[in-house]
Amino acid sequence: MVFVDSSVWIEGLRRDGDLKTKLGLEGLLEAYEAQLCSPVKLEVLGGARVEERKKLARCLSVIPYYSVTDADWEMAIDLGWKMRGAGHTIPWNDLLVAACALRAGERVYARDKHFQQIASCQPLSLYEPGYGGSYAPAE
Repeated sequence: MVFVDSSVWIEGLRRDGDLKTKLGLEGLLEAYEAQLCSPVKLEVLGGARVEERKKLARCLSVIPYYSVTDADWEMAIDLGWKMRGAGHTIPWNDLLVAACALRAGERVYARDKHFQQIASCQPLSLYEPGYGGSYAPAE
């Protein structure tokens, strides 16, 4: 499974969104490898237009869902301190998504530079789609 960050969902859902991102998201969905977690659901549905919320919520409801645990929160806090100590200020939601992925042993698909910063200091694996957006299994 691959945790899909809100930066990918938002770009992938835009009419004029980046084609590579759209294809990468589509590849994960077709392979049943996309995973949603609490902070991403909050960001995606919280930022959706009123007329799109119900339809989007129904679409997201069929994607495997990871509920944040107390251990994920604790890891996110610890990760935030470590990243700040390394000179990076990372948004808390991104830290929480990274903590969920780290604890679950899964990769993250994100367009957000903060995940690259986390991966430079922590053993976070980032997902890159295969050719034409196809699902790329972990090596």
